[in-house]
Amino acid sequence: MVVASIDIQNGKVVQLRQGKELVLERDNAAELAAEFDRYGEIAVIDLDAAMGKESNFEMIKPLLRKAECRVGGGIRTPKQARELVSLGAKKIIVGSGAFRDPAKKGEGLNGGEFIVNIPLLQTFAEKIGRERLIVAVDARNGEIVVDGWKTATGLSLTETVKALEPYVSELLFTCVEKEGTLTGINIEQVRELREVFTKKITAAGGVSKLGEIEELSALGCDVQLGMALYTGKMNLADTFVHSLDWKKADDGLLPVIAQSPDGQVLMTGYADREALHETFKRGNLCFHSRSRKKLWMKGETSGSTLKVIRLRADCDADAVLAIVEPAGPVCHTGAWSCFSTSRRFTWDFLQKIISDRFQNPVPGSYTATLDDKLVREKIMEEAEELCEAAAHGEKVWEAADLLYFSTALITRAGISVDEVLAELERRHLK
Repeated sequence: MVVASIDIQNGKVVQLRQGKELVLERDNAAELAAEFDRYGEIAVIDLDAAMGKESNFEMIKPLLRKAECRVGGGIRTPKQARELVSLGAKKIIVGSGAFRDPAKKGEGLNGGEFIVNIPLLQTFAEKIGRERLIVAVDARNGEIVVDGWKTATGLSLTETVKALEPYVSELLFTCVEKEGTLTGINIEQVRELREVFTKKITAAGGVSKLGEIEELSALGCDVQLGMALYTGKMNLADTFVHSLDWKKADDGLLPVIAQSPDGQVLMTGYADREALHETFKRGNLCFHSRSRKKLWMKGETSGSTLKVIRLRADCDADAVLAIVEPAGPVCHTGAWSCFSTSRRFTWDFLQKIISDRFQNPVPGSYTATLDDKLVREKIMEEAEELCEAAAHGEKVWEAADLLYFSTALITRAGISVDEVLAELERRHLK
């Protein structure tokens, strides 16, 4: 997987060379997050918070529901981490605190200040789950550095990471002397790291060529990109394709599973490099036909296209999951899915039906008659009937009525069911 980075400083998306020199800045974080999310997870890094300044929390918060984000920068307590997870962050990146003994803060290298802070990591793992915890390991010439790369710790990169493994799911390794230079990552250092750390590693710092993407992916590493993307040196479509394990491809083809946003599996096909490039170019899922031996876009004749929301490689990088929005039945038989004859009836589907009735009213449609006044009256009526219902079947009936009218109300208000579910998830994780 290729992870695109959104580094934030003073309310702007920035790219810094060697963590200091401002190379560029942009003010379209939401737009970038929506675009980057098609290709992989996004690393959202609050540079101000990392340096002890006022955080960019309010700017970051809406990005967490827009894309699959891992968040870092100034996250010093498990409480902060849990709040970010409750708001939608997929993973949390912890930096300098993981290598500092709080009881000896300020005593420096010779005072024994720098260690692997196991109690802190244990607490983070307990609060948010080890599977969500990433430790950022920034190293200059094999020595871990902290505080925005200003403070040397005396800790050996390869020796220290061994102690991290029981508490984290992943390392974010940055080759500091290469970061922002576009001169290529220190691949030998990544190899050494790979030999001593068995879990996932995301490598960053200096990557500028597709060959490096392939080499790092062959080592089982993900790649985080910043400067190379923003300067146009590389594009995410190319990096996604090159991050896959084509050595495992049968006749140059890898399996692609199409799945609807609500989780229903729609179909399976095969794609070569050309088909994946066309998928990103057209925005609709493309395949390579094994029988016709040619490129084809799903729905190019029937109109039942699969609009791409995001693509993700599996853990071995030899299969692709495509989250798509179907324009109609997917199977050539006319069924909604190649694995099911009908579409799963979900809350999201109910809202789509209600929304369509509001936007395209048809004669005889009761839904189309539900104005603000009537729908509120019906909600109060159905809530009372649900509370008074006695038999099991009666309660089910009244609950369905209440859900229907409540969905009509939020639809008229421009609120999606995803927003409501996200709020419930936030409460669950808080």
